[in-house]
Amino acid sequence: MRPMSPRAVAYDAALSEAQRLMAASNPAAAITLLERAHVLGQREIGPHLRVHLLMLRVAWVLRDGRELRGQLLRLALTPIGHLSGRLPLGNTGASNVSPFEPMALPPDLERLLCDEER
Repeated sequence: MRPMSPRAVAYDAALSEAQRLMAASNPAAAITLLERAHVLGQREIGPHLRVHLLMLRVAWVLRDGRELRGQLLRLALTPIGHLSGRLPLGNTGASNVSPFEPMALPPDLERLLCDEER
């Protein structure tokens, strides 16, 4: 079995903590962690879709119609983005930003993503 990359470990940690917060009835606190997991996982379709499904769940729990619609759109666009190779680096995946807009990477995430490319 191949060891997990530091990026994959950070993705799993962010996702696990977000799920813990959801289970503790604190979905609003899970959002930042899901955005972090989105940046880390968006290069692979499975992790990318998983984050959007969890973001959809948070939106449902919070009764946030705008975010619900945004996540449904992103779930539809994700396979197209992977097939076309057009994924906006650094995008947080939340509906308060364009699904097509690249964003600046926080330094810690940039290190994880750049280290993996080498």
